[in-house]
Amino acid sequence: QVQLMESGGGWVQPGGSLRLTCAASGTSVSGKTVAWYRQAPGKQREFVARIYSGGTTDYADSVKGRFTISSDDTKNTMYLQMNSLKPEDTAVYYCACVLGVVYWGQGTQVTVSS
Repeated sequence: QVQLMESGGGWVQPGGSLRLTCAASGTSVSGKTVAWYRQAPGKQREFVARIYSGGTTDYADSVKGRFTISSDDTKNTMYLQMNSLKPEDTAVYYCACVLGVVYWGQGTQVTVSS
């Protein structure tokens, strides 16, 4: 059974940084397409960042230059380093892994406010 577990969310002031972690079990993330999405209150879930199975990365325009997605195959874990955070980055962040179907984690809350 594939399970994804996010952690690392919390409250941070504008301009601050957080690193989100997504630990996978039941499958290896190596060679898989994995991604981060987010959902703000009252809004639809939106794409944030992705690592394709070949290693290429892709980012939403709103986070380019501020967020970095990475993965560690030895730990079966992926990360989202978020720098220069803005209030509009406030959302629940979800990791996802594509294995024919898309598996989702339960989400972790990120709040950016002063």
